[in-house]
Amino acid sequence: MTGGGEDTTEEPRRSRSTESFYGRRKGPPLHGRKAQFMDDMLPKLALDLNEPAPANLADLFPDKNDAGPTAFKMEIGFGGGEHLAGQAKGEPDTGFIGIEPFINGMAKMLGKITDDDLTNVRLHDDDAVQVLDWLPEASLDRVDLLYPDPWPKVRHWKRRFVGQANLERIHRVLKPGGYFRFASDIDTYINWTLQHVNRHGKFQWQAETAADWNEPWEGWTRTRYEAKAIREGRPPCYLVFAKAQD
Repeated sequence: MTGGGEDTTEEPRRSRSTESFYGRRKGPPLHGRKAQFMDDMLPKLALDLNEPAPANLADLFPDKNDAGPTAFKMEIGFGGGEHLAGQAKGEPDTGFIGIEPFINGMAKMLGKITDDDLTNVRLHDDDAVQVLDWLPEASLDRVDLLYPDPWPKVRHWKRRFVGQANLERIHRVLKPGGYFRFASDIDTYINWTLQHVNRHGKFQWQAETAADWNEPWEGWTRTRYEAKAIREGRPPCYLVFAKAQD
């Protein structure tokens, strides 16, 4: 349920060269405004992974009126886009890369970009690993992984996004001192993430008191998925890890 898990029907996965995306891509068919966004807007905002990544990520945002963003952040699995749109609106000088393979979530995000006239967002509608491998080393200030699919059955735990290979990918693209942020309402995945990050050894958990993992981060935008989790008695946990200095 990456970013909220709103899609309910399944289509066969497209062929891909990476290993970390599992599950559904489509929900109900798109019509009207949402369909038009996917046809007209997404091609303009989508990253072109067939071209080499620019050395300066500001070049990904040519429609900015000034010199371009001065910081760069990624959200993996943005669901309906509530958090990503809120961040982009609140930080106009930051360039955001949003990744969401589910078509309905992507269409909702495109609507938010239109409604809020956001010029600092670029998108990818497939596997996040493709983007992490494409980006230059030490190019991002932060990577957010919010409410990823927990794959609750033990036999599926290998499908969880947090693992040694993907932590190494995140570590590679973060600038020195950059942050990896993780949020979940699933206890087993929270513990899993703490264990895997500790095993990786190249991040430092930033918590000093219980409030640091029990309370949302500054500037947090609550998603519908998070609100539902709280109503159902599953309190969220917010983890922040800094890329350790060499």
